Amino acid sequence: MTVQYPTIADCVGHTPLVRLQRLAGETSNTLLVKLEGNNPAGSVKDRPALSMITRAELRGDIKPGDTLIEATSGNTGIALAMAAAIKGYRMILIMPDNSTAERKAAMTAYGAELILVTKEQGMEGARDLADQMAREGQGKVLDQFANGDNPIAHYHSTGPEIWQQTGGEITHFVSSMGTTGTIMGVSRYLKEQNPNVQIVGLQPMEGSAIPGIRRWPQEYLPKIFDATRVDRVVDMQQSEAEDVMRRLAREEGIFCGVSSGGAVAAMLRLSRELENATLVAIICDRGDRYLSSGVFDSH
Repeated sequence: MTVQYPTIADCVGHTPLVRLQRLAGETSNTLLVKLEGNNPAGSVKDRPALSMITRAELRGDIKPGDTLIEATSGNTGIALAMAAAIKGYRMILIMPDNSTAERKAAMTAYGAELILVTKEQGMEGARDLADQMAREGQGKVLDQFANGDNPIAHYHSTGPEIWQQTGGEITHFVSSMGTTGTIMGVSRYLKEQNPNVQIVGLQPMEGSAIPGIRRWPQEYLPKIFDATRVDRVVDMQQSEAEDVMRRLAREEGIFCGVSSGGAVAAMLRLSRELENATLVAIICDRGDRYLSSGVFDSH
């Protein structure tokens, strides 16, 4: 009998869904988190990164050896660097220079080339430069912000996994919103199973900087975003997101980033309004890529 061994690409997805034990407090609700940091490159972005490259290949838009360009604040870049290494592409990533050292190091470890823009230029500037380079023929932009292969990855994997793991009992889904691929794909799937499932998106309050999520200016709003797929948007303060992130590590043993702390903080707020609900929040990455920022230092 020939054993069929998996490749690293086969290990993307199928992440655990676990119950909060202490942070939930006394409640009739079930609070669950999906551990996307368990993906091979360490974040929920592994799913759309592999989807965008694989589906572009199937359409004949790209072929191994081509140069791919993408603007990223971190997790998508790391995931695309891994996917490009798996598939045999040259990967150029453009990101703001205030991204953590761990993120930059992870991207280059996978063989990607980095171009840094200033903190002031930010993700908008990174996206503009990626488009300019593509126009100049320097490579192809996958464009996670406008690429339907991003949310479709979550429609085909993340959403079905959550539905199956909760036995269809999920009542509320909470996710941070950056490119919005996760919330768009999961919302579409869950609403098809049960239109009453409430989809809750998270964005930073004005003046709050939470890595990976944004309040986009209208002209930069991701084209994949459809506001009708989100039932409620929660504004999250940076300090609250960071506090819950630290508590997740110290009280639950769940080591994650700031946007994940924000998603759980929003879920805890929701839980106080509800009874006998089953809430699921996305833990989108691992905390080790934020250590150099000092966010886990004693508070």
